Amino acid sequence: MKFIRPLLILIFSTLAFTAGAQENISISGFVRNYTGLLTNEEKDWAILQNTINIVLEQKNEKVAFKVNPYLYHYFDNDFEFGLREAYIDLNFNNFNLRAGKQQIIWGKAEGVFITDIVSPKDLSEFLLRDFEEIRMGVTSLKAGYYYGNSTLEVVWVPVFTPTRMPEESSIWAPELPFPVTPTYDYSTSEVRKSLDNSELFIRFSSMGSKADFEIVGGYFWRDDPALHLTRIIDPVSMQLTGLTARPEYHRMMMTGMSFSMPFGPVIIRGEGSYNSGRYFQTEAQTAPDATIEKDYLYYMAGVDYTLAGIRLSMQYIQEYITNYETGILNDQFETTMTFLARKDFLRERLWLEFFAYAGITHRDALIRPRISYSLADGFDIQAGANIFTGTEGHFGQYNENDMIYMKLKYSF
Repeated sequence: MKFIRPLLILIFSTLAFTAGAQENISISGFVRNYTGLLTNEEKDWAILQNTINIVLEQKNEKVAFKVNPYLYHYFDNDFEFGLREAYIDLNFNNFNLRAGKQQIIWGKAEGVFITDIVSPKDLSEFLLRDFEEIRMGVTSLKAGYYYGNSTLEVVWVPVFTPTRMPEESSIWAPELPFPVTPTYDYSTSEVRKSLDNSELFIRFSSMGSKADFEIVGGYFWRDDPALHLTRIIDPVSMQLTGLTARPEYHRMMMTGMSFSMPFGPVIIRGEGSYNSGRYFQTEAQTAPDATIEKDYLYYMAGVDYTLAGIRLSMQYIQEYITNYETGILNDQFETTMTFLARKDFLRERLWLEFFAYAGITHRDALIRPRISYSLADGFDIQAGANIFTGTEGHFGQYNENDMIYMKLKYSF
């Protein structure tokens, strides 16, 4: 539609003008070009994206607000315009109330989401976006009570927002573990917008000189749907000829905790959760609808250390399905490790980083080396690669999607 482009330009211009007209409103953000090239034989473009991200903030003693609109423009001239956050803060002596669309970050793990379950995820580009862009804002009411170094937070989410998955035609669309490609019945794929279907989360956190920790809980909808299958059997051969998949979201409960504790130059981190109510996929012929409800544990142990100016970090992450049964497509234990090494040079103008997910269970990995250089104040050049290894698992399924990329970014 021809009016979309000028309308978006008008919106951004109005926001910038409004911010500039108010002395006590700060404006920041960035403009970025992101170009990625697949290293396969075809050398297809993985991504060609231009981004505008604006943050408007006003911070007063009693009342504050934040608005974060963004615009993605793609090589096929598609536009994606949205609000990452848009909320109002009301501050009292020992109490804070935040209402609106907000990103809520919990837990101590890096690169994985264990107790960090409030904000849904944008996985349209798998895990390759910056985590500030993967984590979606969710319209909610958050109340915080503060006493000493401790905080009690309660978050109420009135309307469920699911994970944003890649389109079926995307190179990041996950492989389906079924013998034939299903057709879809979306009759149960919506969660009705009602008070009964709202979500509730709670967190108690405390920070001390020797350690800090969080205790969390939630009653919520799992962000990813279970695919309930109906088998189509040939009456003559009795062979499976088709599948109908009915996506449906289910309620879950979670309790968990996380902590970090320094031991001299070493920081020890831990995080874990117990989850009930998840529907796991099974082999098509195992359960009546190829799903089964099980509880599971999800936990992480990590260590951070700085050696000769190099920041080093390692995490051991595992999911464990309780009361495991044969036919579940997930392994009873799924183990992943992450590794990070980061070093700056030239008085923090040049950064070298190596980050990797290593799937121990399926012997797959995602390896992400990158280099960043600050050419001038606010202007950064970044080059890197995303390398997938293995043939199965979370990362091995994308082994044809190795890519190199460059980002040009101006922050203001």
